[in-house]
Amino acid sequence: MSRSLSPRLLTACLVLALGAGTVAASGPASAAPAGAAGHSRLPDPYCYDEPWNPDADLSDLKAAFNSSNWMRTLQAMYERRWPSGQALAIAQAHDPYWDQFVNKRSFEGFAESMMVAIHEETHMWDLDPSRTRWDVHIAAWINRDQQELRVPLHGGFPRKEILPLIKDNLSSSMDNIYLRDRTQGEYRLQGVLAEQNAGLTGLPAVTVVQEYIHGIGAGNARDIAATNLRYLLLYLRVAKDRHPDYWARIKAEPKLRDLVLTQFLRTAYWLEKSAPYADKLGSKDADRITATNYAPENIAVLEEFTGRQVRLDDQKHCTA
Repeated sequence: MSRSLSPRLLTACLVLALGAGTVAASGPASAAPAGAAGHSRLPDPYCYDEPWNPDADLSDLKAAFNSSNWMRTLQAMYERRWPSGQALAIAQAHDPYWDQFVNKRSFEGFAESMMVAIHEETHMWDLDPSRTRWDVHIAAWINRDQQELRVPLHGGFPRKEILPLIKDNLSSSMDNIYLRDRTQGEYRLQGVLAEQNAGLTGLPAVTVVQEYIHGIGAGNARDIAATNLRYLLLYLRVAKDRHPDYWARIKAEPKLRDLVLTQFLRTAYWLEKSAPYADKLGSKDADRITATNYAPENIAVLEEFTGRQVRLDDQKHCTA
């Protein structure tokens, strides 16, 4: 599979999830307590991080791996290396769609397939109709300790409207799918945020098991994370410049502002943690896209929307 085909597979899976109208039910979610109306619930300053241990021994799990114990292996693997992945796997353990995403032929193939599997199971959790009402409010699995619920959306405008702001070809393979496609291009803020969250969650899923990845099935994980953040930032710019009434409505939603800030800092966190393995988890375009995400006009709209200043030094996962 070429790198350019991987986003197409992910898109097909998302369309399937949306078109079906139902996804597997899972356990109850936890969410950060609501703050006062209009005010952020996040600390100031705020740094995104989460537990992970890339050096935990997995040799026994690899030796015992087979096509029938893959779910136990998945949960044990992430219990040791990335507890958020274990928690998501437990929450989604009974989802029948797992089999479509998991490679059970070898432990190496299994590890590589986690980019797609965790990406899609994040969609399945986020888009469960018990949590999400399309174009009205969204849910987002962030990590083991943070799942956002009923984040208001107020509809929005088609995400294809951001295309004029993309002046390069760095994300062209994804642009052709998510922005130029007749159906995908019409998705509004719900589509932007859903894809951003799932794409980002797929990055730690393979970062923490990178030494077992020898193929190209996870070879665009960093590109996907960087590109989906690009789309979110550009969507905010178009909202402010072309849809001022909508901009005012979403800017008045503290849960949405907090989600955008968290996702920006979370992307910075995992792009940094995955950088030593960039040769197998992304192309050189991932860092180029990231550089454009930090262009002054993008940082300006992020800070205006969230009301927080972000750090631009070696602590990009923090606010100032």
